[in-house]
Amino acid sequence: MGQSAEFGRFLKAMRSRLTPEQAGIPASSSGRRVPGLRREEIALLADVSTDYYTRLEQGRNIHPSRAVLDSVARALRLDAAERAHMMDLLEHCAKSQRSPLPAQGVRPALRQLLDAVGTVPALILGRRTDVLAGNRLAFLLLADFPSMPVNERNLTRWIILDPRARELFPDWAAMAAEATGALRVDIGRHPSDPQANQLVGELAVQSEHFRQWWAGHRVVTEHAGTVRLRHPVVGELELNFEDLAPRDDPDQTLRLFSAKPGSPSADSLALLGSYGAPESSFIGSASSTTDPAQATTRGDEGHSRAHRGIS
Repeated sequence: MGQSAEFGRFLKAMRSRLTPEQAGIPASSSGRRVPGLRREEIALLADVSTDYYTRLEQGRNIHPSRAVLDSVARALRLDAAERAHMMDLLEHCAKSQRSPLPAQGVRPALRQLLDAVGTVPALILGRRTDVLAGNRLAFLLLADFPSMPVNERNLTRWIILDPRARELFPDWAAMAAEATGALRVDIGRHPSDPQANQLVGELAVQSEHFRQWWAGHRVVTEHAGTVRLRHPVVGELELNFEDLAPRDDPDQTLRLFSAKPGSPSADSLALLGSYGAPESSFIGSASSTTDPAQATTRGDEGHSRAHRGIS
């Protein structure tokens, strides 16, 4: 396994967040010029030489053993997600991959699941959280991804850059920060993916929030949770989300949203589903709108529209 500057930057970010108190190190009377622990302190905690740890942070082409990596992870107090990300960086960053990854096609098994969950919003997410497919209810709930240019059909990009996402999520900052952390996990698996690097560059240029979150090197691997929405048509919603990913293909995920049975959110979700065309999955070329705000002004016309797809 080789080394990389990105691996070193991750170690440095994790070191800078620790305090002497957290690490059990007596406070120094001379003070500290930078936040976090010093390299020599992490080296001492990890039982390696300062020179060796310094070379790790500098991205030198050395080959640390698993025992050394475990010691460094313990010294930096990494959680399970951060440890996994560190290993991804170590394994993948040294690989040369200058051409784009092959375009993703929706896995047949996930397509069948998408067809089978017509009563709940569902998306199929690919690398970089690209929106590969979804059903009508997901597009009514979140955004009309099929109508967007192909390079903009990305969940993280939409959450961070689209003003409507800020209006939709009362907890937008937390949502966007978690999306950034999830994107970093993907980058760890595919660090040389030109499309991923282009996305990160675009977000960094257009969002000060993203630049701050990205610099923190936080990683997020939450596959379930709760999300609150303030929908422009049906009002307040509290939904659970669950991510289902094939074991042999972590680069595709089926994300399902659901409401507690009998809750006001379940009633609101059912109301949202009454707009537009009959429930179906969306794969293929784009066609008519599924915007519920427009459907309310067109009456029955919205119910006769063909479903919209993602190409």
